Amino acid sequence: MEKNTSRFFSNFSLGITCLIAFITLILLRVVYVIYRSGKPLNRRSPPQAIATLIVLGSGGHTAEMINLLLVLQKDRFTPRFYIAAATDNMSLQKARVLETSRADSQSGVEGISAEFMQIYRSREVGQSYVTSVWTTLVATVHALWLMIKIRPQVVLCNGPGTCFPLCVIAFIFKVVGIRWSSIFYVESIARVKRLSLSGLLLYKLQIADQFFVQWPELQRKYPRAHYVGCLM
Repeated sequence: MEKNTSRFFSNFSLGITCLIAFITLILLRVVYVIYRSGKPLNRRSPPQAIATLIVLGSGGHTAEMINLLLVLQKDRFTPRFYIAAATDNMSLQKARVLETSRADSQSGVEGISAEFMQIYRSREVGQSYVTSVWTTLVATVHALWLMIKIRPQVVLCNGPGTCFPLCVIAFIFKVVGIRWSSIFYVESIARVKRLSLSGLLLYKLQIADQFFVQWPELQRKYPRAHYVGCLM
């Protein structure tokens, strides 16, 4: 009896030690990822095409993102994957128009190196918090499936709520070594004194590699952000 008890406590102690070691390694990896985020990667090979995920949002979010994409080097940041909420068809339509207009006149639409996808919303406007638990779970699983499929090297977003689970999954991918994705977040020009909820979470959790704001008041309040002036 004493021998069995001693063996049980020995195995239990070993299990606890392994668990603590595993958690310690994960925490060290998280600290390393946060430290490395935003710093240039040491690559000796010539620059190659970069798979880019672009998160769109309804209303002004998409208009601002389109302005940013007008100066994007389309030959460098390719293929491009556009994602919008499942109920937001207008944003994807605007992205298609942009890609079509930027396609070479000789190649036409066939020269477009872009894909357009939709993602479930975590919570609709006016939806109760009770039912949003289930929709958030579904949206997270869907976001994970999309990120596994895309595995982007760059994530561009500017505030829609759909960007948060995608950015969190991209960060987790960096921690576990699946894909190192650089996350660039540009806060909406409508945010003058306070960050949006998505922006605040990404800033506080240090998930974004580079965090940009368009008003000096925000930069003074959030010193890790970069003030870039009005982009509209």
